[in-house]
Amino acid sequence: MKSYKVIVLYGGKSAEHEVSVSSAKNICASIDKKHEVLTVGIDKNGVWYKTDGVVEEIKGDLVTFFPGSNGVLWNITKNEKEIEGDVVFPVLHGPFGEDGTLQGFLDIVGVPYVGSKVIGSSVCMDKGVMKRLFKEAGLSVPKFIILNKTSVINEGEIMEKLGQTVFVKPANLGSSVGITKVKRKEDLMMAIKKAFEFDERVIIEEGVEGRELECSILGNDTPEASVVGEVKYETDFYSYDSKYKDGQGTSLIIPAELEDTKIKEIQEISKKAFKTTLSRGFARVDLFMRPNGEILINEINTIPGFTSFSMYPMLWKESGISYLELINKLLELALE
Repeated sequence: MKSYKVIVLYGGKSAEHEVSVSSAKNICASIDKKHEVLTVGIDKNGVWYKTDGVVEEIKGDLVTFFPGSNGVLWNITKNEKEIEGDVVFPVLHGPFGEDGTLQGFLDIVGVPYVGSKVIGSSVCMDKGVMKRLFKEAGLSVPKFIILNKTSVINEGEIMEKLGQTVFVKPANLGSSVGITKVKRKEDLMMAIKKAFEFDERVIIEEGVEGRELECSILGNDTPEASVVGEVKYETDFYSYDSKYKDGQGTSLIIPAELEDTKIKEIQEISKKAFKTTLSRGFARVDLFMRPNGEILINEINTIPGFTSFSMYPMLWKESGISYLELINKLLELALE
């Protein structure tokens, strides 16, 4: 593999800013030393800076952009220098990074980047659109309804349709931000209001009884699936704190204890979901398995977490691909 100038882009305006910083730190610490790594951080106001490595408080020289002959030139205004990257590794979770907006910008200026293109990114960011595509493709999903700010809300009808336990989520966020598990219809409206604080669309899903499973995907036109992992936790659900703070009794079982036929079924479903949404590069697929063995696909994350305890790289490590090898493969897929 050749050496490249890699621009690691991190931070961002979304509520998943801190997760992005943590993921970017791990990528920069693990990337092959033959590559030249440049770090560009986006603060919570959307201002871009050239930073000295990955930093939590994003400050530095302001960055502006214009197309270059071999990609994008990032102009550092303070010292009027320009840096040119061969490939961008976006490590941005949620809106303004994972939803197709950044990908469209990078397409316009003509620089290769890791991960899904505009359509795959935008489709997978909106949980309602994503689940409708899954259903169209014949994939089983939990029951759900979509609300916008003009929707007429009848708590009783919602619980009757979806069941007595539901999850209320912003339609366009990840990392369990803004999610509430609701067991009483009296608590539903407060959960909906909370979700609307993060997004203009809200999805309400049935609470699925069963096991929570995850599978990592790697590739473009012929994607490969990793071993399957399982998430177990002592909290009420797999919350933001469970994922990124103290763990709160969360266990990641890698590989999951499943029969070979069920593993193959999950891997095939995950690859089909990846292709259905026109995803590229990499993604983590989240699924449920009911007690009767039925597999339901919950969602795809097109820029999965890359922290030291994130499922995506851990599943590939168990599958025989190290962190360093994984990053190299992602760069190759971006430049394919």
